[in-house]
Amino acid sequence: MGSVSPDPTGLKHGRAWPLGAQFDGAGVNFALYSANALRVDLCIFDGETMHTLPLPQCTDQVWHGYLPGAAPGLRYAFRVHGPDAPGNRFDPQQLLLDPYARELCGSFSYRPSPSSAHGLTACVVDARFDWGDDSPPAIAWADSVLYEIHVKGATVRHPGVPEALRGTYAGLAAPAMIEHFKHLGVSAVNLLPVHLFLDEERLVKSGLSNYWGYNTLAFFAPEPRYAARLGGQSVIDEFRAMVRSLHAAGIEVILDVVFNHSAETDEYGPTVSFRGIDNASYYRLPRDNRNAYENYSGCGNTLNLANPRILQLVMDALRYWVGEMHVDGFRFDLAAALTRDSGFLAAVRQDPLLARVKMIAEPWDLGPDGYHLGRFPAGWGEWNDRFRDLARAFWLTGEAEPAAMAQRLAGSSEIFRHGGRAPQAGINFITAHDGFTLRDLTSYQYKHNEQNGEDNRDGHGHNLSWNCGEEGESGDPVVRQRRHHLQRALLTTLFIAQGVPMLQGGDELGRTQSGNNNAYCQDNALTWLDWAHADAGLIDFTAGLIGLRQRFPALRRTAWLCGERNSSGQLDIVWWHPGGREMSDNDWHTPLRGALGFLLAPAEPNDNAPAANSQTLLVLINRDADAQTFRLPPGAWQQVCDSGSDVPFAEQQRQESSSVAARSVQLLAQG
Repeated sequence: MGSVSPDPTGLKHGRAWPLGAQFDGAGVNFALYSANALRVDLCIFDGETMHTLPLPQCTDQVWHGYLPGAAPGLRYAFRVHGPDAPGNRFDPQQLLLDPYARELCGSFSYRPSPSSAHGLTACVVDARFDWGDDSPPAIAWADSVLYEIHVKGATVRHPGVPEALRGTYAGLAAPAMIEHFKHLGVSAVNLLPVHLFLDEERLVKSGLSNYWGYNTLAFFAPEPRYAARLGGQSVIDEFRAMVRSLHAAGIEVILDVVFNHSAETDEYGPTVSFRGIDNASYYRLPRDNRNAYENYSGCGNTLNLANPRILQLVMDALRYWVGEMHVDGFRFDLAAALTRDSGFLAAVRQDPLLARVKMIAEPWDLGPDGYHLGRFPAGWGEWNDRFRDLARAFWLTGEAEPAAMAQRLAGSSEIFRHGGRAPQAGINFITAHDGFTLRDLTSYQYKHNEQNGEDNRDGHGHNLSWNCGEEGESGDPVVRQRRHHLQRALLTTLFIAQGVPMLQGGDELGRTQSGNNNAYCQDNALTWLDWAHADAGLIDFTAGLIGLRQRFPALRRTAWLCGERNSSGQLDIVWWHPGGREMSDNDWHTPLRGALGFLLAPAEPNDNAPAANSQTLLVLINRDADAQTFRLPPGAWQQVCDSGSDVPFAEQQRQESSSVAARSVQLLAQG
């Protein structure tokens, strides 16, 4: 740490921008936004000694000062004085964290000590890093296959990752993990939250923790729990090194970010940062009760992006993670909350740095009119929960008709086809971190969340799952075969559908959470990937499906399927009846059947396909309990995938007809 002077006369006026603590080589400029503060003190720490220096200047509601001689490593916090008025929660005795802090030191405690309050301080950092020749993979949306993964859970039990690196950023970029990503063929890792977060007090009291991390405190600081710190490497640099290694392997890094609420939770939660700096500015407060919070997140509060300075905070954080940390995109938790009465979508659209990265919305929140699926603009992807629900209902419960499944397979155009949007607007998934794993989806009829300490009241009760005849693990070969076929049929459905597929990390391993569909608080073997017992056959099957998706551009078109003829006179899609003819209007309305086929014309050269590609695809689907024979269109067909076979990618010639096993999908090619 550079020298600092506790003498208030040593603190210069500095400047009101950029916000946060910026080291310029000779000292550090501090700038903090608070519209309602009357005074702001900078608190700096030298060992256990704290010096308090009032920030000397306020410009346009930003309090600022410059400390000559200060350097990276300096620990600091703020104390903010303000009026006692409805909506304000100022407490000049409370140490507060800089919302722009790049790194936090110490560990949080709900039982504060007199010297450090809650146990955390911000740290000034040196932003320099040798990126070498790093460049973003810049993978097109149509070529993307997302892989949702938890930094710790992915590697903490991986025998191929060095023990010192397991559960860390460095571990995620270890050769064994990169080899797995490359074998699968995924294009991006979608990391569960890596912003520094807190464990809720009720979890701490129960001996649990917030494993998923959706309780963010610091939007600029990577979570230090995931750092190996080998050789004294900083948390920031370890994260950057991970990104650099993944980029070198051609893999993008997408962050799950939580800007809808903060870890300060409801009015009874801890005051750590925003609440004490300027509660009325940072949070949405009800007009009729300024001492409470609007709770569109379900987590106690909602950030107020209608305030331009809070919107700036979010935009500055996004730019930081792209510009300084080189990430390739974001998945926005409860994204609808960010768009309420704010200019968030307009700000993102016009930003030149963010224009090149992927933006994915979880398009809902818990507030009024909170379901916004299909309402985001061109360029955005959205989690398509209707694909998830229809695929489950079709294969597992029989509640979905083939016509509804057909709509999802074709890209959900009734939801996303507007405003110039492409089929890639829909992010298709069968499972995600929130809910059953793929294996549990076919093993449990009911949720089993007793370990969460809420008497199994938490978690969604409507899972559209099927235990295949026995709840939980089974030794019955009939039950096991049903599960085997259904898991593969669901995966095949995911990867043959138009849109962008997202695979939950571990589903390809056959991962189970013993029926827990809300394992957010289980940081243990229940949620960590069990590499020692991975299903090698399922891994290879998943990799084979992704390989087929890359092989056939017709599965990842950038133009909507409209039933129109291409330049060769072929209809882009034909829905195929098992009897060997095109589906008629009457066929769609006959009693429920589980057999459905469709023909896909070759993608046009300008539609994500090389000019030489001229193969027509035929997909045959049978969800029934018995095999189904399909009469094929004229010509010779090459079967390239049979999800119900022990050798699913053994290519075979087919003419006139093909028998599709129970609960399975076939893919054939011609031309």
